[in-house]
Amino acid sequence: MSEALHDAARTYIGRPIRRREDQRLMGGRGKFTDDFQFPGMVFAAFVRSPFAHADVRHIDTASALALPGVVGVLTHADIQGKVGDIRPNWVVGDSKVPAHPPLAAGRVRYAGEAVAMVLAATRELAADAAELVAVDYEELPVVVDAEAALLPQAPQLHSNVAGNLIGVYRVKGGSYEDAVKAADRVVAIRLVNQRLIPSPLEPRALCASYDPADERLTFIVPTQVPHMSRRWLSEALGWPEHRIRIVAPDIGGGFGAKMHFYAEEVLVAFASRHFSRPVSWTESRSENHLATTHGRAHVEYVEAAVKDSGKVLGIKVRSIANLGAYLSNMATGIPTVNTASYVTGNYQITSVDVEVNLVTTNTTPVDAYRGAGRPEAAYIVERMMDAVAGALDIDPVELRRRNLVQADQFPYQPHNNARGKWDSGDYQACLDSATELIDYAGWRRRQAALRLQGKYVGIGVTCYLELVGMGLSAMLPKVGFDRGGWESAHIRVHSDGKVTLFSGSMPQGHGHATSYAQIVAQVLQLPMDDVDVVQGDTDRVLAGHGTFNSRSMPVGGSAAYVAAGKILAKARRIAAIMLEAAEENVRYADGEFRAAGGGNAVAFAQVARMAYVASKLPRDVEPGLDERVFYEPTSMGAPNGCHAVVVEVDAETGLVKILDYVAVDDVGVLINPMLCHGQMHGGIAQGIGQALFEEAKYDEAGQLLSGSLLDYGFPRIEQVPRMRTSFHVSPSPTNPLGVKGIGEAGCVGAPPAVVAAVCDALKPFGITHLDMPLTPPKIWRAIDEASRSAA
Repeated sequence: MSEALHDAARTYIGRPIRRREDQRLMGGRGKFTDDFQFPGMVFAAFVRSPFAHADVRHIDTASALALPGVVGVLTHADIQGKVGDIRPNWVVGDSKVPAHPPLAAGRVRYAGEAVAMVLAATRELAADAAELVAVDYEELPVVVDAEAALLPQAPQLHSNVAGNLIGVYRVKGGSYEDAVKAADRVVAIRLVNQRLIPSPLEPRALCASYDPADERLTFIVPTQVPHMSRRWLSEALGWPEHRIRIVAPDIGGGFGAKMHFYAEEVLVAFASRHFSRPVSWTESRSENHLATTHGRAHVEYVEAAVKDSGKVLGIKVRSIANLGAYLSNMATGIPTVNTASYVTGNYQITSVDVEVNLVTTNTTPVDAYRGAGRPEAAYIVERMMDAVAGALDIDPVELRRRNLVQADQFPYQPHNNARGKWDSGDYQACLDSATELIDYAGWRRRQAALRLQGKYVGIGVTCYLELVGMGLSAMLPKVGFDRGGWESAHIRVHSDGKVTLFSGSMPQGHGHATSYAQIVAQVLQLPMDDVDVVQGDTDRVLAGHGTFNSRSMPVGGSAAYVAAGKILAKARRIAAIMLEAAEENVRYADGEFRAAGGGNAVAFAQVARMAYVASKLPRDVEPGLDERVFYEPTSMGAPNGCHAVVVEVDAETGLVKILDYVAVDDVGVLINPMLCHGQMHGGIAQGIGQALFEEAKYDEAGQLLSGSLLDYGFPRIEQVPRMRTSFHVSPSPTNPLGVKGIGEAGCVGAPPAVVAAVCDALKPFGITHLDMPLTPPKIWRAIDEASRSAA
């Protein structure tokens, strides 16, 4: 951090300041997309295929159009040549891109794919009219399992994707073959990272209003990436970007699912101009399950070459990633770049051989979900470390200690990976803190005694890391990313000294209005109430890339920090003129400029007024206090940590009870510790959900069996334990704030820790691994089968 921050009288960074947003939101004054109303607005409903794979022979819209109040119906024939396909934004290597029309063009490839769009005067009428659209389908063979899709006899989904194989991605470092030769044994395990449904509290919603007089579209959408959404909409519609205004209002959660470009977006926007009416659409919860992107959906075959001493020499992974029926925005990058790059985790594993097969199936498209590949990578290496510990009969914590990257090795370059380094950390300190806080040794003693009483307690301790804060625009095209890595910040000081920050980042509950104001207020030494934060409006914010990959603080926050520094530098120059002092002799603290040695002071507000009056400014000082910054970090940061869990498993029911949960995380400098704890709590809760409850399941016909919240298991509040979260701070050298990013960390660390604890509890039955989710029926069956085999 700069000298100005060290000497600051006002200190905001590092303080647990309450969220400024909460009074408005908790008081019911939030405004979400579905709250927007425009005169003459009509409502959309979509006709979705009930089949996972079928040819569309004919669509009869006459009955729907005859219903009073129906404005119109669109099918592919109505938009052909007027609306472009939905295209991915991240295409890795030579991955094949199948055509994805917004409305099915003769064939549907997953249950829930839209074949028609109905517009009517009310939402209820639109839903009724959609049921009157008659579609003649001819069913085709279906494949939902990614491994089965690669078999020669599997049905083929796309003419340009031979064998349903979108592409193959490889990462190699060192020589795994040599590692095997030097090893005492090879330990193997098969892992499933099940399909998940992000399910934010607010489903997807859209509101489009096209003004024919200005030839401008106002498009309200809860997007994590407003400026990217504008670009994609412009490209799909062929409309100029400057005639599209994206407004992202309050957002009820995103978790990655709201950073993609969906067919409904381009269709609602097109319909507003086509029918000369504002158009609104809010998906139902069942539509959210069917048609909003899913997450994870990997199968991995993993093996490790190890010495009997516990040293892991190399790791080999063969992964099959189910991408669904079409390529969503970042689909090819999540299981490849975002997973394969991190399979060595926190450990000194010098040889790696990873192959990822990208597969298309008759299922909902799969894309980024909180953590986006890094939870899968952590799960791979941590479950493998537990398997190695079991095979060698070494305590799993001790095994980790023998392999951890050490504090004096940073920045650490894993297995000669040219694309990234772990920036800073002390993995040993996090592990030691977590095991001490959970009382690991004490629980091991109690565990043995409890087993004699027929009580099955398990302890899981796992480490994790991830690379976040996507930046480095020059690097992104090398991995197939079609966007930059910078983030924008524009700070305008008004003539009364009040400040507005316009940020290209986008919150979905993150608390940016608080944390960003903390950064700017500390640099400018002003009360936080003097700083407003504006986000989510492409007419007010110059440019941006948005919020994902835990980049809001390391990239967006750093942009605000640098812009504030530029404001302060100019203000100091103006103050020097007003004080008739040399600029280098002007000191600033607590909102006042003074010349060295004392004397008169000028307040920041006086300097701001002079900046706009300009009566005493020389000609080479441009009036105003207004600075724009496009900031990129020097590299990505590597948040890391250690999570420790104690569970009890009821052998008669399979029920899992979490007795204690400890997380020690290193996310760099904490801007607002209260928000950091909250982020960890939320991420851990989602990770527990994956470990114990959640799974999107299809039957052989491609029907989603978990199509509603009645069938998809979220953890209830009583199933989420009281977590003890703490932080070990090692500042990141990649950005001026020293932050690393925290939004995804809990979701990365929790699943392997919880699974490790449950499997540890089940060891007396000879059970060493079960695939997520570890539901009571699954555990009970495993215990029953193990008991029968033993008998």
